[in-house]
Amino acid sequence: MGFTAAASGLAAVAPNMANTEAQAAPYRWRNVVVGGGGFVPGIVFSRAERNLAYLRSDMGGAYRWDHPLARWIPLQDANPVSSYMGVESIAPDPQDADVVYAAVGMHSGGEAAILRSADRGDTWTTVPVDFAMGGNEDGRGLGERLAVDPNDTRVLFFGSRHDGLQRSQDRGRTWQKVRSFPWSGLGMRRDHPTNAGLAFVVFDPTTGQRGSLTQSLFVGVADADGQGLYRSDDAGRTWRKIEGAPEGLSPVKAEIDDRGVLFTTWCRGMGPNGVTGGAVTRLETRSDAALVDVSPPRPDNDRGGGFMGVAVDRQNPGTVLVSSMNRWNPGDTLWRSTDDGRRWTSLREKSRRDVSATPFLYWGNPEPDFGWWIAALALDPFDGRRAVYATGATIYATDDVSVPDANGGTLWKPWVEGIEQTAVITLTSPAAGPHLLSGFGDISGFAHEDLGVSPVRQFTTPVFANTNQIDWAGAAPNIVVRSGTPHEGVASEGHDGSTLAWSDDAGLSWKPLGRPRPASGGDAPSPDHPRMDLYRDAPITVSADGSTFVLMTPQVMFSRDRGASWRPVSGLPPRLRPVADRRDPQLFYALDFETGRWFVSVDGAESFASVASRGLPDVAEDRPTWRETAFPLKATPGFDGDLWLVSRAGLYNSRDGGQRFARVDGGLAVEAMDFGKAPDGSTYPMLFAIGRRGDVRGVFRSADRGQSWVRVNDERTEFGRRFRAIAGDPRMAGRVYLATDGRGIVYGDPV
Repeated sequence: MGFTAAASGLAAVAPNMANTEAQAAPYRWRNVVVGGGGFVPGIVFSRAERNLAYLRSDMGGAYRWDHPLARWIPLQDANPVSSYMGVESIAPDPQDADVVYAAVGMHSGGEAAILRSADRGDTWTTVPVDFAMGGNEDGRGLGERLAVDPNDTRVLFFGSRHDGLQRSQDRGRTWQKVRSFPWSGLGMRRDHPTNAGLAFVVFDPTTGQRGSLTQSLFVGVADADGQGLYRSDDAGRTWRKIEGAPEGLSPVKAEIDDRGVLFTTWCRGMGPNGVTGGAVTRLETRSDAALVDVSPPRPDNDRGGGFMGVAVDRQNPGTVLVSSMNRWNPGDTLWRSTDDGRRWTSLREKSRRDVSATPFLYWGNPEPDFGWWIAALALDPFDGRRAVYATGATIYATDDVSVPDANGGTLWKPWVEGIEQTAVITLTSPAAGPHLLSGFGDISGFAHEDLGVSPVRQFTTPVFANTNQIDWAGAAPNIVVRSGTPHEGVASEGHDGSTLAWSDDAGLSWKPLGRPRPASGGDAPSPDHPRMDLYRDAPITVSADGSTFVLMTPQVMFSRDRGASWRPVSGLPPRLRPVADRRDPQLFYALDFETGRWFVSVDGAESFASVASRGLPDVAEDRPTWRETAFPLKATPGFDGDLWLVSRAGLYNSRDGGQRFARVDGGLAVEAMDFGKAPDGSTYPMLFAIGRRGDVRGVFRSADRGQSWVRVNDERTEFGRRFRAIAGDPRMAGRVYLATDGRGIVYGDPV
């Protein structure tokens, strides 16, 4: 190559199918199995039917447990509204097992609605509402805020964050504010990111008859100015505050048993972080008794946290479970009492966890953790031995919580079949080894050798909290590099806290990178050989032959000895991010987004020179400013000098190493793209893209270098349109992997 200066469903789709929405390519979409992986704030069992349960996630929608299939069914994959994937509360009808409601809205500034379903969530009727929600805000573990009157199921109440108590008398079709409720809400305030608002609504079913209004109900107000437990005994017409509440604490969750005994958990702080105190109370609602503090023991330290989850055993009155929240020392637990809270047993120390189905929960440690962020806690109303709780990473269930001392303690197993509740940051599909390598938020990342089972090969040695970027050598795909951010506290767990790693077996095993020793030997880096992994947001790339690593520290550095030593690249302005040619190991490219200057290296990234380039628009707004954003400049596998730039001004392609770029107008506003296997009759890769055409944001493919695009997802596979990254498979025709924000990784194949 010459440069003027020294220096890549159902039936097959024809490559030139017309560019119309009606002719979207029929694809079959499935989840790449990890199993759980994220925070589930609420789990609710149906009172109308045995073995029916629902859960809500903070950014991946709602799920239903399908007992015959023995798996959780995602209920909102057809939803195209991003905000609706954050579920504030969920409420099954206590009489009709087919009816369920959900309050949805991810953030206070986003769209909010009440969803109604008469077929267990298979389809929904959407009722937009004007009271804002926060399904993925602080306080999302409170609840349940939405409740159906157990005697007159036409009536629903919703405890909102900002606008007080809301009521519907027509099965959720219309809503009105309950003006008589003493706390009207704080409203939307610019100086406050969110409000806790009304934490829960609980009915006492025994205070009404079938077909008539339930008379007694309880509402917890968690806002500091109005905090307290409120009661109505006339179906919500009048209210009074219950005296004797724990001072300075907010009620966060409550359950009432068939005797009319109300157990309430209280916190200082709304969680899931920042809880610094708490209590548990019991209230005999059918007498004039006051609130009784029945709190389990609290650690005598400043990291003792509070209490949040609560569940009552409906077969054994007086048996209750509560969860600690933010008890960082010695760690969160479940407390169980069989005598109305007079005595408690901690289950953490008397439990075993079998995570063989989701081995990432080991985190590279000898034993999986009991859990943290335990807001969701439930007992099966038909079988009080069956308990379930959710952590920040999984859902644990046991068939018998009543025998913590027998056979080595209570056995807990992940109850996550069908749940993929994760935020995926990056994906790549190398030309060898596992078909997929993934980078996740919070759970590091994986080498996916079998897409249908939770991967054994988690990215460890080192473990990252977030894996932000992965790259592989175009002509030596067994060489892979990754960068990310370390997990909090990993040093104490036996991990070294590195933020860079490399693999020589296509991502199956890893070695820390970025702790180079000086050339003279020894363990301590010298001023000439600094620790490169201190730059936690620094992406890394690898030459086509795998011999050179290039690290995007403020001064770009390169290494030819696997990070044992690093040298500064010459000729590049600070903070540029080179891209390796996928075929020629000597070629690297870099774009200065601020000035539009184009740089090329012809000596394996040792030096760069400015090269005249024509055809690019103003790219100043295209430079990523967030470490998790897909980089817009990409080199085409198998072709030297073939480059693509995803710009706000359009899609641009160069076939001569960046000397000339041409805009490719295929009628699609491309946001991110990648390369798949070449279609039949072509040697050039299939292009896959996340993009927007008209008002549709979707997943598209092109078999003609971007001249035309065909949509490959449809109205059944919207996933909230929460797409973060995309990868084509270079070894499987038509396959594409999609990273979502909340529904894990999905992959599509033409069938």
